[in-house]
Amino acid sequence: MTETTGILNGVRVLDLSRMLSGPYCTMMLADHGAEVIKIESGTGDTSRANGPFRDDDPDHLWAGYFVSLNRSKKSVTLDLKTPDGKAAFCTLVRDADVLVENFRPGVMERLGLSYEYLATLNPRLVYGAVRGFGDPRSGQSPYADWPCYDVVAQAMGGLMAITGPDAASPTKVGPGVGDIFSGMMMAFGLMAALRHADATGAGQFVDVAMYDAMISLCERAVYLNDFTGTVPGPEGNNHPFLAPFGLFGASDGAVALGIVDDAFWRALAGVMQGDALVCDPRFSTRAARAENRQVLNTLVGAWTAQYSKAELTQKLGGLIPYGPLQTVQDMINDPHVAARNMLSTIANPDNPDRPWQVASNPLRFGAAPMPAAASPPKLGADNAHYLTPTVPPPMSDQNKKALREAFGSFATGITVVATRQADGTRRGFTANSFTSVSLDPPLVLICIAKTGLSYEVFRTSTCFSVNVLSDAQRDISKIFASQSANKFDLGEWTHGAAEMPVLRDALANFICQRENLVEAGDHVIMIGRVLDMQIQQGAPLGYFKGNYFSVGLDQSLISAVPNPAP
Repeated sequence: MTETTGILNGVRVLDLSRMLSGPYCTMMLADHGAEVIKIESGTGDTSRANGPFRDDDPDHLWAGYFVSLNRSKKSVTLDLKTPDGKAAFCTLVRDADVLVENFRPGVMERLGLSYEYLATLNPRLVYGAVRGFGDPRSGQSPYADWPCYDVVAQAMGGLMAITGPDAASPTKVGPGVGDIFSGMMMAFGLMAALRHADATGAGQFVDVAMYDAMISLCERAVYLNDFTGTVPGPEGNNHPFLAPFGLFGASDGAVALGIVDDAFWRALAGVMQGDALVCDPRFSTRAARAENRQVLNTLVGAWTAQYSKAELTQKLGGLIPYGPLQTVQDMINDPHVAARNMLSTIANPDNPDRPWQVASNPLRFGAAPMPAAASPPKLGADNAHYLTPTVPPPMSDQNKKALREAFGSFATGITVVATRQADGTRRGFTANSFTSVSLDPPLVLICIAKTGLSYEVFRTSTCFSVNVLSDAQRDISKIFASQSANKFDLGEWTHGAAEMPVLRDALANFICQRENLVEAGDHVIMIGRVLDMQIQQGAPLGYFKGNYFSVGLDQSLISAVPNPAP
């Protein structure tokens, strides 16, 4: 398998999505190094057959639609309707960070693979669903079971109603923005939820409706309706309250102008007609230009029509917000595109002499360069790697015992870690895996066994205390290592910062706010920021190979450890 880099290197994504919205989302992740594994049926993602196909692909294996959206991904074929397919899928889920699907509601539930079930296999799983009208978990739409594609989302979400030359000619936006914008929103949602999972150890369900995404995209129409009481309609290539702002004809095409600030208007007016137009009170302010925008747009259009795009570029380029209307061929030839590496060349595994060219990911990270795009996968190309993983042999009881002894071959201190439940009940456990991590900021680290009775309480708590035991508190250590319900009856406990339980006469007490949770096999590492602390003099309580020992302040640790039995 090819090693990847990028800012998302190490993030594993299971991609059950098809066509555009989900694959665009996971393309954004794969482009920046995420390990994206497409889970496909035996016939593959629908877009594999959509075309267009090049003349060097007589078997129609590589549709342009598929190549563009699925570069740098892996492919595994599974039949999720069979017990074996489900079992293999669940094995992949256990090691995944993210899952993405764009089925209609209920599909995964009918397969027995709902988010709720998969979360029992992997509590950290971030599950993303892109649907036409959303998932009932977030709000039951009356259209929840309707199928949906881009044109439907654009029409219902208001985009087509404000696009086109006039109200009689509603127009679909060229690219599939109903899908693409939804996919972009989901990519953001997944990263936000993944950050939450890293901090808390808990995944969640993330829901984006294509209809909702279009409403968000059309935010201007919503506030105009509220503020002005109007129903916004198509403005052609102009703006409803800015002028000159839109597309204006040239002798060989058209150019775009975006005049908002008065300074830019003065610059344009100066080039057009000099001081006379600059000082014309009908256009001297933004409000005046809006009021007289029809006259102004006609005036500007008559002026631009006298010149070619190249001539207008010479006059206006860099002076005001300006750009020529370009075709895709114009863009390919534009030096900006080369300077910004906005076209990616992808190796064609069946014809290395004719690689593919696709649009690059526009997102750049200064400290994490984007890896080169890799070829999209052939159907099931990665079955051998992911479906027959190398499983390490089980550890024998003898080796487990030896490993435990090795882990215990260094002496530690003993702490009691405590917190409060939401109802005020105190919870705590003993830990000898405690250490400082950082002085600035002040951070400490504690390990919690997932099998511990208090695990869920500590996993969700916002604060906790760490109490370092003295030699005189040996009995407290023993009872907190047990399942006794009366642990806090032993010793004298008070309340510290954030109402956290604090043990009197401990060598040190640290009140911490949880900063992060990190999965670590059968344990979770909890990192806390120290909010408050106090220390006292005394002899520490030590622990070595299952035994407590005392350490005098003037006695070396080595001499304090009892010799092992012969």
